[in-house]
Amino acid sequence: MNLDPTALRAEFPSLSLTSGGRPVVYFDGPGGTQVPDRVIQAVADYYREANANEGGAFATSERSDAILAEAHAAVADFLGARAPDEIKFGANMTSLTFHVSRSIAATFSPGDEIVVTSLDHEANVSPWRAIATDRGLVVRTVGIRPEDCTLDLADLDAKLGPRTRLVAVGYASNAVGTINPVGEIVARAHAIDALAYVDAVHLAPHHPIDVAALDTDFLVCSAYKWFGPHVGALYGRRDVLDRLPAYKVRPAHDRFETGTQNHEGIAGTLAAVEYLRSVGRRFGMERAARFAPRTGRALELKCAMAAIRDHELGLFRRLMEGLAAIPRLRVWGITDPARFETERAPTLALTLDAVSPRDAARALGEAGIFTWDGDFYAQALIERLGLFDSGGLLRIGLAHYNTADEVDRLLTELERIAAGH
Repeated sequence: MNLDPTALRAEFPSLSLTSGGRPVVYFDGPGGTQVPDRVIQAVADYYREANANEGGAFATSERSDAILAEAHAAVADFLGARAPDEIKFGANMTSLTFHVSRSIAATFSPGDEIVVTSLDHEANVSPWRAIATDRGLVVRTVGIRPEDCTLDLADLDAKLGPRTRLVAVGYASNAVGTINPVGEIVARAHAIDALAYVDAVHLAPHHPIDVAALDTDFLVCSAYKWFGPHVGALYGRRDVLDRLPAYKVRPAHDRFETGTQNHEGIAGTLAAVEYLRSVGRRFGMERAARFAPRTGRALELKCAMAAIRDHELGLFRRLMEGLAAIPRLRVWGITDPARFETERAPTLALTLDAVSPRDAARALGEAGIFTWDGDFYAQALIERLGLFDSGGLLRIGLAHYNTADEVDRLLTELERIAAGH
């Protein structure tokens, strides 16, 4: 059964907002998605009924502990982890990466090497550069193929060596939508006994993720990119986590969740997982055979993400076909429709002749269509493409709550902007 966005949109109160008498259109999802009402309610209910710190011998603390435990289990199912204790919550992906990079690098020696890429968000680059400076490590950067904004895998192979200890790579580019062959990259890292650290922030709202099948050592994402609150989540393979030193206060029960967590946000994260589970039950179960032998919530989540992927790809193809007819407009990245299925997230970035990305975003915003412009913290990529000084790119990000009518409305406005109106 195909996903019906109209049936789901009623669950998102923000989608009823209007601008100039027309509903607003959210193509700003790569910066943070909208949330369903059950997420808002879960945050409010936590404050009303379970607002307490951990480990207390009283009702609200016990309720809070139960919510936190279930949230760990739910995100483990979402990401395909083997157990809830492989999931660690934090403020966001960036904070988690800065934190765990300290533990990982403590096991390295001066002169050891970390490999990063110029396609990635800075959150999976800057922490590694910072800890390398602190510990006398070497950072090597993999280049891109600018013609289609994909990683140069030959350059990756050239950068790997006997002293490589960690490979940090994005699952998908938050700027141009490229999906990297992460399974291959993890295998390359493991072949030389290096760890793999995957940033899945941009892919998580759009595609099933299975950390066990990837065999990655770490994977990080942020719930506010997949319909939840501002909370980060880290998967760490248990045997890897167990052998890392932990930087924590002495009585803390968890080695990697430092201090009191954002309990209300974690409650909302649990609700976001349950929302996705409901999408799977309603629109995805015909895909169940693809995800055997999973059952229950884990199966429903994979089916949900597969249904979301199918819907978003249809919208993306419609958008790309429309953009091809607009003169003086360039889409950066993969444009071959035969490659969309395996190599493209439903996010694209474009430039318009004689119109800056900021002016285009402002014009769209005035028409009630919300997009992003700039470098999106993928600064190295934008610099490599020669676009940093001219304002970067205009980014359009589709989500499963978007519709074909919204895509057509965007195309109409882009035609007007390109024509100088």
